[in-house]
Amino acid sequence: MKFRFLLWLLGWLMGKASRTNPAFQQQLGDKELVFQLQTLDGKVARHFTVKNQRITSQSGVYPTPAFAIAFKDAGYGFATMQAKNKQLAFMTGIQDKSIQIKGNPALVIWFQGLMKYLKPRKAKKA
Repeated sequence: MKFRFLLWLLGWLMGKASRTNPAFQQQLGDKELVFQLQTLDGKVARHFTVKNQRITSQSGVYPTPAFAIAFKDAGYGFATMQAKNKQLAFMTGIQDKSIQIKGNPALVIWFQGLMKYLKPRKAKKA
């Protein structure tokens, strides 16, 4: 349930950033694609549509995503996406086959670059 909520929240954050953050919009550029985050068995899946510098998301499996990142299970997906060192967690998961990437790996790197725009802003000290 936590992983499902995390994927929904990610979709909401990316959707908001695609409407309000010019730097995020620039990263989207003229891309038109669908990508997906899911468990290996496909029971928990959310796909994200990039079109016209906007991102929308829907629950469920998309038949032909440009790329998909599949985690061995929901608990592992949640832990990986919440890890302090996400890059290390992803690389370890890929090496031990707990994470599988399907489709275009260059787009996965592009997606990881988008994530830096979603970090919460630090509150300014008064």
